[in-house]
This record gives sequence, structure tokens and C-alpha cells, in this order.
Amino acid sequence: MPSEQVPTIPPASIDESLEITGESLAVDSLRSRMFLDVQVNGKGPFRFLVDSGADRSVIGALLAAQLGLPAEDPVILRSMAGTSTARTVLIETMTLGSSVIETITAPVLSERDMGARGIIGIDALADQRMMLDFQNKRVTIQDSRQPVYSEPGEIVVTARRRKGQLILTQVNVDGDRSYAVIDTGSELTIGNSPMLKRLSRGRRLGEARTVEMVSVTGEIVVARLLYLPELRIGGVIMRNVPVAFTDAPPFALFGLDKQPALLLGTDLLENFRRVSLDFRNRKVRFVLK
Repeated sequence: MPSEQVPTIPPASIDESLEITGESLAVDSLRSRMFLDVQVNGKGPFRFLVDSGADRSVIGALLAAQLGLPAEDPVILRSMAGTSTARTVLIETMTLGSSVIETITAPVLSERDMGARGIIGIDALADQRMMLDFQNKRVTIQDSRQPVYSEPGEIVVTARRRKGQLILTQVNVDGDRSYAVIDTGSELTIGNSPMLKRLSRGRRLGEARTVEMVSVTGEIVVARLLYLPELRIGGVIMRNVPVAFTDAPPFALFGLDKQPALLLGTDLLENFRRVSLDFRNRKVRFVLK
């Protein structure tokens, strides 16, 4: 996909007013990732993975054939394992509860590799608020133009928005400012090489072990697993946080490949009771257990 200029966005700030109301959808949880039922062109429901780290929604090859979806032009797909060419199909409507997203050109991948009939990416969430309730395994989706309400004890961080993604800037790793993206499609939190290089200066991080991750394209990604001494998000502090280090393509896609950054996976997110993402208003809320 062609690169595009990213506008300068004002620095982030703490905001104390975000609540999610709307239709609550039951989800399944495979380990810590979350899935929900989606209707495609009025048919279904079909089980899709909720992936806030994916820049576009994806549909399974068998489902696309079953629904007879018309072919569109191939695209370059960026996954955790690298870039590849993928064929696409046109989805007229995708229904998430009471929210209807129209006209989506979706890459086609194997259901076996995805572990689902498709993926809900940030192209389908651009005007939505999404609340992930890890405690009750439910997802709430609401039009972000609806009023918002605050809740006692919540921590709300205002993010920057880059290519549709929410970039958290109020992130501090072992005393140094960093950046992070909420990635609900990954079961592991991932760090890039600038993060590892900075952490390694004058510190003993312990012995790394090798881990393997499977991307949505079915390819194996090898990473080094280490533990962050301390991670701070807004006012929340976590210690001894496991992170798999690899220069995954999403870092470059979101302009985070040259600076220390993390993709926050569901292994970390499930330590919270709820995590809410408001893409239009650039707010991420964390509710502690």
C-alpha cells in the first residue's frame, strides 16, 4: 500500500470522562484473545477475531466463497511475519450488534491460520467505541457520537491517531518515555529493537528465551522473550512484564519502528477488568480488577 503523510498531532493528555454504553455482545475467548459474532451482508452470525492491531478487516477464504463475495484488486498485507500480496473481496455490510459498517474491501486469508472466520480490524472500528470486558468475556460496541459517561476508578488516556490506529504516548518503560499500541489480536506483548537496545544499556535483563508466534498468514515468527522491570501506562504501574522482542511490520506501518515501542497484547490486557477503545475521540480507558 502506498505510504501517506502523517499529520502532526498535539501531545497526549489525561482525560477523566469516558464510559461505554450500548449493545453488549457475547464473545468467546481462546486463551486470552476475544472473538465476537458478526453478520456479513446480512448472513451469519460468523465468529470473527477482534484485532485492534490490524489496520484492516479480513475474511476467511471458505466464508468468502460460501457467500459468493465479488473479487476486488489484490493488496499488500502487513502481518506479524512480514508483507505479502493477498486477494480481496467486497463486503457490502458488516454488522456488529446494532452497528453496521458499509463497503469494506477485505483481504482473504485461511480460516485455519486465523483461527476464526475473519478479523475485525480498525477500518471497521473507526467511528466506534469498543469496550473489552475481560472479566465477563463480553464486547460492547457503540457509535462514538453517542454521549459518554465517567466511572469512578477509571484511568483514561488520550492517544494520538496515526493511520487509523491509536498510539499511546503516556507510556513509561523502566523510567523512559515510550509508545504503545493496543493489539487485541496478539496473545503476547511485543517490543521492537529500539526498545530492546534502550533497555540493554547498563542493565542486566536476564537470559532471554526463544518463543515462536504464528501470524494470521500461517507463518512462524521467532522472538526473544524478556521481562520489563517496570511498565507504566497513565497512572497504572506493572512490574516484571513479559515481552517478546521482534521487529514486526506493524511497528513500521504505524511509524513506530525508529523509536522504542510496544504492541500491548491480551496477555497484558487481561490483567485489567475492562479496556475501552474510542477511535474517533482518541481515548483509551483502563479499569483495574
